[in-house]
Amino acid sequence: MSLAMLKCFGGSEATEAKALPHSSPLMLGTEVPNFRAETTTGEIDFHDYIQDSWAILFSHPDDFTPVCTTELATAALLMPEFEKRGVKVLALSVNSTESHEAWGKDVLAVAQLEGKELPYPIIADTERRVAT
Repeated sequence: MSLAMLKCFGGSEATEAKALPHSSPLMLGTEVPNFRAETTTGEIDFHDYIQDSWAILFSHPDDFTPVCTTELATAALLMPEFEKRGVKVLALSVNSTESHEAWGKDVLAVAQLEGKELPYPIIADTERRVAT
């Protein structure tokens, strides 16, 4: 799992998600390249989604892994605090949106939030275009 806290500073035009060359690691405050991706809430344009907010992007290798599930459950429980601070939350995994929807139910069960909706989208990165 990797966690990035990101801030989008610009309004560059979105492109289809593709592997981007990275000459250096992303750091706090780094402008993240824009991308479009399918999520559990529909297609998003990353910069449009986060606007001028800070963002937390959870990146996970697979759905239904125990640590990833508890981490996302904790994030769901902390959403009121993120919202108070204007922080947008997203998750990413290499599985499909269908798998993410089932995983979201598991995440909510672990958070003891059954019957509610996951309060953030999960990016379906099946071709690993965003993750790489």
